[in-house]
Amino acid sequence: MFHDKSILVTGGTGSFGRRFIKTLLERYNARRVIVFSRDEFKQSVMQEKYDDPALRYFLGDIRDRDRLMQAMEGVDIVVHAAALKQVPALEYNPAEAIKTNIHGTENVVAAALAHNVEKVIALSTDKAAAPVNLYGATKLTAEKIAISANNFAGKRDTRLSVVRYGNVIGSRGSVIPLFQKLLAEGAKEFPITDPNMTRFLLTLQQSVDFVIDCGARMWGGETFIPRIPSATIGTMAEAIAPDMPQKVVGIRPGEKLHEVLCLPDTAWQTIEFERHFVVKPSFKFNRIDVDYLTAANGEKGKPVAGDFDYNSLNNEDYISAEALRAMIEQAMPFDA
Repeated sequence: MFHDKSILVTGGTGSFGRRFIKTLLERYNARRVIVFSRDEFKQSVMQEKYDDPALRYFLGDIRDRDRLMQAMEGVDIVVHAAALKQVPALEYNPAEAIKTNIHGTENVVAAALAHNVEKVIALSTDKAAAPVNLYGATKLTAEKIAISANNFAGKRDTRLSVVRYGNVIGSRGSVIPLFQKLLAEGAKEFPITDPNMTRFLLTLQQSVDFVIDCGARMWGGETFIPRIPSATIGTMAEAIAPDMPQKVVGIRPGEKLHEVLCLPDTAWQTIEFERHFVVKPSFKFNRIDVDYLTAANGEKGKPVAGDFDYNSLNNEDYISAEALRAMIEQAMPFDA
């Protein structure tokens, strides 16, 4: 779906953005790929690393609607990855999270509708399901903004969907690179929030591939959720250094003990596919008349049970330290 298309990636210099753009350049013959981000240094580094005539670099912040309006001229597909993500920092700076994650998403949606963009895929997080921290609450709001925009498109062709997934191995701020850094610095113990804390895990490339696949699956209005394994924080530490002592330091502000991707309260909206789940919208759109049991690419799904719950604790797929170690080695290098 990306051949001969103009694609804009917000947060294009972040971990996901860099790997997504790298994958686009390797697999597809895109007409134009726009890197939209506010970090001029990271853009200069990307320009040195990627020499492709399709690439365009736009300095800008998603808080700035006028700049987004300029950047989206002639764009066919938007992948919205820009966000503030550090849970403790956002607990202490809530207004900044609201400006970027909520108002920024409003701006992305408004610019996409104004330019009749074909598809918008907004990236979200497991922390948006039953949020207990501000980051999750702002991302849940961002999900609602993106999904509801399908009703505001009028006669436009624009379709908007959400992709929600768990912790990306090696992404900026994640715990596995922290453990690796501490090990390289000669640390004598690993700080562990709680050895029984669980998280959903996937590699950076898996997150990119899932987003690409969902671009072909989407009708508009869905929230896509991948089937991915869980691991405890203790297992993650063991995967990096099996004999390293672990010191329990307690849960940080805004953290959950376990994460959730699908809630029992939305089981009636949830459809199970072979490799993923779809949470269909809770209301019917005026212009999208589908039941979501068949994806746009022809994949067939079925409704889940009425008490269905998909969280990192009850996940049937747990990964061992040995398997996680192999997964981490396969994901190296983390830098896109």
